[in-house]
Amino acid sequence: MEPAPPPTSPGWDPDVLPGFEQRTLRLAPDFEGDVVATVVRRTRPGTADGVPDARTDVLYVHGWTDYFFQTHLADFWERRGVRFHALDLRKYGRSIREHQTPGFVTRLRTYDEDVEAALALIGHGPESGHGRRLILLGHSTGGLVLSLWAEHRPGRADALVLNSPWLEFQTRRVGRMVLEPGMRAQAALAPRRQLMNVDLGYYVRSVSSRFDGEWDIDPAWRPDDGWRATPAWMAAIFSGHDRVARGLHIDAPVLVLLSSRSTAPLRWSEDMLRTDTVLDVEGVARRTVQLGPLVMLCRVEGALHDVTLSAAPVRDVVWRELDRWWRAYVPPPAPEAAPEPEPEPRGWRRWFGRR
Repeated sequence: MEPAPPPTSPGWDPDVLPGFEQRTLRLAPDFEGDVVATVVRRTRPGTADGVPDARTDVLYVHGWTDYFFQTHLADFWERRGVRFHALDLRKYGRSIREHQTPGFVTRLRTYDEDVEAALALIGHGPESGHGRRLILLGHSTGGLVLSLWAEHRPGRADALVLNSPWLEFQTRRVGRMVLEPGMRAQAALAPRRQLMNVDLGYYVRSVSSRFDGEWDIDPAWRPDDGWRATPAWMAAIFSGHDRVARGLHIDAPVLVLLSSRSTAPLRWSEDMLRTDTVLDVEGVARRTVQLGPLVMLCRVEGALHDVTLSAAPVRDVVWRELDRWWRAYVPPPAPEAAPEPEPEPRGWRRWFGRR
């Protein structure tokens, strides 16, 4: 008989991932109806057994057609004394509802509400003063969303980790200039019209255990052929790319993890098991210097689009570089100094007391 799962915390529900729990965050409804986001954490939140608290928290945000399932990412941080939380954005994964168009928004700043609600839940609201550090960790579209969020809120995050962030369109600036006017016209006339799907399922084939990968991925939340993008959503992405191209001023140290090579997803090849088949990594790499004054770019040979889903030897490189960076740039805050004891009274004061 399998042991009963540990009880969840008050206000939290058991998650689909064993050993994790989730909490639904009610957001302002939009034109499609009710909207929620979902925060996921370990059922016994905190650090790994025997590891001292680093007084640091991580919030992870996924990419397009994605959701949180990377429990090994939580393991990495918790082994270093860091509390880990993940956010499924509105209309993704745990947060999608039947009445909604998957992943649909008309501007990326809409996700600010999701991020703020999650941060308030984990104790990092605008007025928090508990002295814990905050690391934001974003993958792909989540990396773009968090970069723009950090730009608009200086001082809120202590560091930013971007895992293959979607900072530039695959056809780069010239392609955006050609495609954007038509996309904006479509967004005004038919914002939710489904565009042609160019995802042939090769990325999922490289990561899913149902194919050539090693990860258990729910096809209901991450379809093999992805979702069809909409004109309004693509226009929002173009606006985000244009904002990055004009230069951001993120005031926290930034680490960008990126594969060393891309493979165009036109026909399956074994190269797709060790390259990024989603983004143009050269175009993204050129944009990283425009994020802020302190950016470290780490190109990982053999990495997939989500570098943490790469083969085990490649993941070891990712963990090593990530560990080296966070110890250098995000050391735990110094413990609060204990108040100094009052000096022992001397002479007659010892007997008759102080005035």
